[in-house]
Amino acid sequence: MNGERERKDRVETVIIGGGQAGLSVGYHLTKRGREFLILDANERIGDSWRKRWDSLRVFTPARADGLAGLPFPAPPWSFPTKDEIGDYFEAYVERFQLPVETEVRVDGISKEEDRYVVACGDRRIEADNVVVATGACRNPKVPMFAPELDPRIVQLHSSEYRSSSQLLAGDVLLVGAGNSGAEIARELSPTRTTWLAGKEPGHIPARHGSIPFRVLFRVIRFIGTHILTMGTPIGRKARPKFVSHGTPLIRVRPKDLAAAGIKRVGKITGIKEGKPLVEGGQVLDVANVIWCTGFRSDFSWIQLPVFDPAGEPEQVRGVVAKEPGLYFVGLLFLYAATSDVLPGVGRDAEYIANHIDSRMVTAGAGA
Repeated sequence: MNGERERKDRVETVIIGGGQAGLSVGYHLTKRGREFLILDANERIGDSWRKRWDSLRVFTPARADGLAGLPFPAPPWSFPTKDEIGDYFEAYVERFQLPVETEVRVDGISKEEDRYVVACGDRRIEADNVVVATGACRNPKVPMFAPELDPRIVQLHSSEYRSSSQLLAGDVLLVGAGNSGAEIARELSPTRTTWLAGKEPGHIPARHGSIPFRVLFRVIRFIGTHILTMGTPIGRKARPKFVSHGTPLIRVRPKDLAAAGIKRVGKITGIKEGKPLVEGGQVLDVANVIWCTGFRSDFSWIQLPVFDPAGEPEQVRGVVAKEPGLYFVGLLFLYAATSDVLPGVGRDAEYIANHIDSRMVTAGAGA
């Protein structure tokens, strides 16, 4: 780094990530009169949603999609589009005048004496507190053997898929039978032979948006928010399985996939002669592969000793005891089963904002 060009800033709290987690923390810090700055790598706030596939609608009803202080502007039991979510986030920033800088990519977090240093290219931001709100879906995950596919086959991760216009004519294979794989498979099935590989993760036993679904949604939300938490024995027991397995199918059910003519196969175990190989030996002659294989955490850019052997942050309710002033929010099952989604992230954000406020009040009293 060129020392002469280096730019230094100072702020009480830096929030990295301008999605629902980061904005929620910002709102609660604003309510407490604390100074902070939100950094987001996207061109616009909300782009993390806008960049997903074109037909995507959120799985939770609008009544549960609003962040603290601003209800979502849609009929309560409607399901907003991904662009409507993005626009809502922009409106949220404007409504509460949250200090946000976009197109700022954070390269690292380190510590010098008692202050954190957030590195963004040739810029350094010093802070008393840092909140990592980059979310659970940061780095696409694909199998190690993906590069062995014939280069003539179009392959995309689900995070890169927008519409069928990206694909070649011919069959398509979706690897991963969770919600992304099932939804994209149903979208593509009317125009081409569609294969869906992987084990079904279970499904919600009510038609999405129906009256029974509304009742079931309330029950599931209550359980995911108040029962399946790190504060209950059942929640602590369920967490490892919850984290390692995909969520049940929400909008698309197995019989919907069958009715659409989608062909089901087992696990893709490798590549044979440039083509996907199914367990049992079947080789699929497809023109396109979409990896709906989820995401992996990557905190290698945080240069602090706060991670367990699996690379996950050692935290309690987002608070890192080893490094006072460092926080995480928006991660899968951070505290509860709903911690990473719109209906549940606000509680964690408020807890962390309260912790920051108390920490800074104490620091001020001892100064």
